[in-house]
This record gives sequence, C-alpha cells and structure tokens, in this order.
Amino acid sequence: MLTFGTLIRSLTRDQRNTFIASFLGWMLDAFDFFLVVLVLSRLASDFQTSVPRMASAITLTLMMRPLGALIFGLLADRYGRRVPLMIDIAFYSAVELASAFAPSFGVFLILRALYGIGMGGEWGVGSALVMESLPPASRGLFSGILQEGYAAGYLLAAAVYGLVFPHYGWRGMFVIGAAPALLVFFIRSAVPESAVWRSAAKRSFSAVSDLRQAFASNAGLFVYAIALMTAFNFMSHGTQDLFPTFLQKQRGLGTAVVSTLTIVMNVGAIFGGVFFGHLSQTLGRRRCIITAGIFGILAIPLWIWAPSIVLLGAGAFAMQFMVQGAWGIIPAHLNELSPALVRGTFPGFTYQMGNLLSAGAAQLEASFAKKFPTVGGGVDYGLALSIIALIVFAAVVTLTALGKEARDVDFRAQAAGVLGAQRASPM
Repeated sequence: MLTFGTLIRSLTRDQRNTFIASFLGWMLDAFDFFLVVLVLSRLASDFQTSVPRMASAITLTLMMRPLGALIFGLLADRYGRRVPLMIDIAFYSAVELASAFAPSFGVFLILRALYGIGMGGEWGVGSALVMESLPPASRGLFSGILQEGYAAGYLLAAAVYGLVFPHYGWRGMFVIGAAPALLVFFIRSAVPESAVWRSAAKRSFSAVSDLRQAFASNAGLFVYAIALMTAFNFMSHGTQDLFPTFLQKQRGLGTAVVSTLTIVMNVGAIFGGVFFGHLSQTLGRRRCIITAGIFGILAIPLWIWAPSIVLLGAGAFAMQFMVQGAWGIIPAHLNELSPALVRGTFPGFTYQMGNLLSAGAAQLEASFAKKFPTVGGGVDYGLALSIIALIVFAAVVTLTALGKEARDVDFRAQAAGVLGAQRASPM
C-alpha cells in the first residue's frame, strides 16, 4: 500500500484542483444541510410546531435528493461533469439563502424540498468527476477524504452554530450558508472536464437511453446498490440527525457543550473516513466496511450511556469514526461498481434513492423515542437511537457481505471496451 504522502504528492495540479473543488462542494452542501439539524428544536419553537413535525423538513430534503441526483446525473452524462456541478452548487446556495427569510413553516418546507434537489445532485456528479480523474491506486484514500467532506461540513456547521447562533439566531446561520456559491468561480477557472467522459462523448448518444439500457442490463446491481445505500443512509442519519436533540433534551446540555461534542464526533468521522478509505485499497472495500460496522455496534453503549461529558465525547468520536469509516469507502466503491456509460448518474442516484428510503430516520427516531418515557416526564431519545443503530449496523454488515466489489477497475479501459462492443454489434 502506497503511503499517504506518496499518494498526495502523486497528483497533478489538475487532479488536485478537481479533488479540492469536489471536496468543498460536498463539504459546503453538508454544512447547509446540518444547519437545520442543529437548530431543529429552535425552528420548531419559532414556527410554533413540534420537533417531530419540524423534522419533516429533514425528511423532505432527503426525499428530494434522488430527483436531484437523476436530473444532474443525466446532465453530467450528457454534457460533462463540470458545468452541471457549477449549476448545482449555485442552485443549492441560492435556496439556502432564501431559507434564511422563510416567513412560515410551509414556505420553509418548500425551500428545504428544493434544497434537497440541489443536495442530491452534488455528490454523484462530484464523485464521478474525482474518481474518473484519479489513478486507481489512489482511489481508496481520496474516496475517504472526499466523503468526509460530509463530516467536515457538519463540523463547520457545529462551529457556526456555536459562534453565530447565540448572536444572530438561525436566520443568520442560513445567510452564511449561501457562501458555497463562490466555489463556482474556482471550478470555472481551475477544474478541467473529465477525460473519461470526453472520450465517451465522442460518440452520438442519449443519456436517458443509456440509463435505460444500463438498468435493463444491470437491474440486480441497481436494486442491490439502492438497498445497500438505504442501510448506509439510515446508519448515517440515524446516528447524527437527532444526536444534538438527544444532547439538548435528554442530557440537558447547553449550546457550547453540544457544539463541542458535535465537533468532536465529526473529527472522529473525518479520521475514520480517511483511515478506512485508505485501508480499503489494500484489504478490500467490503472487508473494511464490515469491520467498521462490527466495531460500530460495539461503540453504542459508550455513545449513549457514558456517565460523563468526557466519555460521551469519546463515544461520539468512536461512533462516527466507524460510521463514516464505512462511508469513506463508498465514493470509490459505487463508482467502481457503476456501468461505464452512466457513471454520472448511477452512484448519485443509487445513493440518493437510499436517502429517499431512509428519509424518515429523524422522524422515526423522534416518534419511536416517545414510546420510552423517562422518569422526569421526557422521552428517552438515547434508547431509541441505540436500538435503531444496532439494527442498521447489522443491515450494513449483512448487505455488504452479500455484494461484490470492483477495486482498481480501469475506467478508461472499461469505457473503451463498452464503446468497442457497441461499434462491433450489428445495428
């Protein structure tokens, strides 16, 4: 296995710029999403509704992500990765800014649904652009770093929550959430188009017909990938989205402590994603995902029932080290499994379909917690989170073990082989 430093130094300037742009696009996308998570209870209070009902804003965002993945994925397969990525980032930034001025609960829900379209488009297009630009030997490491743009975004949101929320409230946080729009200028000036896409674009084709053909030929793969991503997304959202509410409502912790613990857990996520992503280049994608899932189960008691704030922080760190450790492998894993001519669509669409099917995670946990009243008259969010975490970790381990992997596949050779077969086939 090549060292971390060797792989970093091996990138050309164009490859570095492509990675930086895609990483920042995903990080800032996640930052905007987690602003809602961190102020969920305050939003409920301001809009005069309940926390479970307010959590429907998260659900709507997640439900709309497959539509965004499909729209921007098809654009990326037809017109290239670069321009659709710029359009997507500008779109979700504008919607985030509009959210800051939402006058009512209904308007806020509509804006979060629109935001879901933008969020759904970014990951698939950005990951395809990166993975097609990197040499196969470096995919594992940079897959881990890329995916942890999600955790870095949560980390940034937690920092903004601690610094901005006490002074300017949630509306001030959403104004800051429009900043990703500036990234468009960097992509336009410094990021080249995917060479893999350019070589495939020399033929005459339709992105829609390619997707239809790819699904017809690989229906089992699509279904499997969606099932796997459903378990993965439930694992992620099930251990993150209601965790700040658990800390606030059940553990009685204030803004500063919640912000600190959220930062700690996301530092763990970043380390986990990079560690397991890099390790998967040697030990294999599936083996590392299964290992992270098993250790995630073992981390549940410390994550929820730690008796002190220090140990609670250790549990949060360990939990997200494992959750995002498994996730760090996914950009490489899904792109490697993808049919060659729909790589702009397949990874993002299957990922976001998993989001759709797990979109009710926060609402489910909030409602499930009501079945476990505490002595003081509250609800036991911790018990609900721990039961659901156990179930979804087991699902991730099982589904991963049943699948396959295509580590180190050569994307250019793969695309050339498909195109050659198409030319050789009778019309």
